[in-house]
Amino acid sequence: MRRRSIQFRAVAAAVVAIVVVLVAAGAAVDLLVSRHLHASLDRTLQQRAVQVAQLSASAPALLTRPGALDSPLGSTQLSVEVVDRHARIVARSLALGGRALPIGTLVRGAIAHGSSGYTNASLGTEPARIYVAPLSNLGGRAAGGAVIVASSTHNLGETLASLRLFVLLAALGAAALAAAPVALLMRQALRPLGRLADSAAEIERTGDPRRRLPAPEAADEVARLGATLNAMLASLERSRDSERRFLADASHELRTPLTALRGNVAYLARHGASPDVVEELERDAERLAALAADLLALSREEAAEAPSEQVRLDALALEAAAADPDVDAFAPSPVAVRGDRAALERGLANLVENAHVHGRGRIAVAVEEADGLARLSVRDEGRGLQPYEAERAFGRFWRGDGLTGGSGLGLAIVRATAERHGGRAFAEGASFTIELPAVRESSETAATTEA
Repeated sequence: MRRRSIQFRAVAAAVVAIVVVLVAAGAAVDLLVSRHLHASLDRTLQQRAVQVAQLSASAPALLTRPGALDSPLGSTQLSVEVVDRHARIVARSLALGGRALPIGTLVRGAIAHGSSGYTNASLGTEPARIYVAPLSNLGGRAAGGAVIVASSTHNLGETLASLRLFVLLAALGAAALAAAPVALLMRQALRPLGRLADSAAEIERTGDPRRRLPAPEAADEVARLGATLNAMLASLERSRDSERRFLADASHELRTPLTALRGNVAYLARHGASPDVVEELERDAERLAALAADLLALSREEAAEAPSEQVRLDALALEAAAADPDVDAFAPSPVAVRGDRAALERGLANLVENAHVHGRGRIAVAVEEADGLARLSVRDEGRGLQPYEAERAFGRFWRGDGLTGGSGLGLAIVRATAERHGGRAFAEGASFTIELPAVRESSETAATTEA
């Protein structure tokens, strides 16, 4: 099925809306005008009947005079017929010729009960509106009879038909006149989108995220879309650059142990095994295994989904203190978060290991909750990091000045874990903290259970 363009659909919608509105307005006008014309005709018929009734009462002899009933009322030509109490014709308009106005239940009701009313009938081949009224019992042959006044509604119907045709033509004309400016406006509005689409297709063809989409001149929704897409491209470029740096750093970190392994293997090939060489080979293999494990953990952490398990941070702190005599736990109250227990255990273990390797003295693991945030902090008695070092400490393969050992990925894994849990990781001096959204209801329930 072929999809229509936005411009075509917008123009079609505008045209249909204009036609519908004008037709609805025309229908309302037609209804009002029709009611007004029919009411005016009914009043004219009634006025003529009153005149005939007055003539019958005051000068009954004039009723039978030729042409007495043919004078028009205003611009409306009326047909009049007078009958006596036995429904026999007493007088009639010359304009009727050989035709006779229909005598029905209204005439019999007017004679018998003195009632009046309107009805629609045919006057020859034309539709007509008829009014019947009773005559008084005073004077003349028509006393106690009725007067019948009729008028053709052919002209009225033609007037209403002309009005309907005018409304329809006006609606179509207005729609046609509106279609051109709407099409022009939509074309101008969609032109920036076309440029964005062409530029995006070119970026897709070249695969170069460094290119940017053209910024529209007008400060409208299209400009906002362009800015958002450019921000997305900038984010993709940063992500791509980060991956390139990561690959370069990983290659650099792997080069050293691999070079050492090759050298030791070459030594073994030439001189045979010795305890020192075997020990060196074991250390290089362990370093490679640890680096590979950290790379795998970091990759999995960055690609994992948001966790849904409920984890007690205070329990993790107490378990870490129970497993390590150099660690003290400070968890005065239960604190729970929604997370991945294994990942949080690994993050806490990395912080404790970092304190062991690069800090000194006893290590304190503290858990607290404030303002809806749960904080898991690890602090040692060393000098800690300088502010400029704290900003870089959680980067991949970062090592402080003069520091050796480790893969340089422990704190990067901690940061990735915190961000996957909707929080953050930061350092202040010798204190390293994981800050996560707390599950307040669960914490309160746990505290009650513990008590």
